Amino acid sequence: MTMFNWLKKKTQAKDQTAPDANELSGVIEALRARPAAFKSIKTIVLVASGKGGVGKSTTSANLAMALAAMGVRTGLLDADIYGPSVPTLFGLTGEKVTSPDNKLMHPLQAHGVCLQSIGFLVDPEQASVWRGPMASQALLQLLNETLWPELDVLLVDMPPGTGDIQLTISQKLPVTGAVVVTTPQDLALADARKAITMFQQVKIPILGLIENMSFYICPSCGASDDVFGSEGGLKLAERYQVPVLGQLPLQSALRQQADSGTALTAGDASLLEYYQQISRALLWQLTGASSQSVEIVITDD
Repeated sequence: MTMFNWLKKKTQAKDQTAPDANELSGVIEALRARPAAFKSIKTIVLVASGKGGVGKSTTSANLAMALAAMGVRTGLLDADIYGPSVPTLFGLTGEKVTSPDNKLMHPLQAHGVCLQSIGFLVDPEQASVWRGPMASQALLQLLNETLWPELDVLLVDMPPGTGDIQLTISQKLPVTGAVVVTTPQDLALADARKAITMFQQVKIPILGLIENMSFYICPSCGASDDVFGSEGGLKLAERYQVPVLGQLPLQSALRQQADSGTALTAGDASLLEYYQQISRALLWQLTGASSQSVEIVITDD
């Protein structure tokens, strides 16, 4: 199991340092040397959670922005047909896609990321009252009828749960791997386990786990508080032998940046660093650049 040492202060990793930014060019070159998984897209990464409310869409959007800021050609497909978040997260609410021939669609661009979402096709206040197979078909059309440019990574922001859409994507797409987002809370961990076992059943590799809302740092005194529990994501990763890509804080700056659709690079510098570290870890997993086995030691420090 590969872990990394930028996890919060309660964890320490041995014999492995976080991927250095200076090594990124070689990792990106290795990624681009791979054969395309789908059309002109090198890799497809699913970002899933098992349940809603854990910040999966915000994590997907900021990972995409962080990757793009590091020079990775990045796309983001919003696979949540019933509750698309990408238009809001990228400041594109009300924007619509265009078509050169009334058949195929140009994706939208924002903050360096190539974007597609059902939210760009329907009224934002209109509910998508569709049965599972119809929603799955709509998602496949979004993917197949979009004129994607050359991409190193296409992130897919998955809807919560383990139903029709998840199975359709798993069976119809040449997925490179999946990332599972959770919080340390027991309720979220229970559903994250289901997401992990679902991907294991359909033979999709787990590239890593991200623990969101992992801790709160008081802006006045700097004290840390584990609002939603302590190290639940780390223990889950250890149980299923999957890497921990990183832990994200509970911060009002993150909520403000997401609600306003502001670019990650234009917001809080510490947030950018968190996501870039996680993005480097993800690239390491995608290219197999990390080969050392690392032990995580949980301490009381």
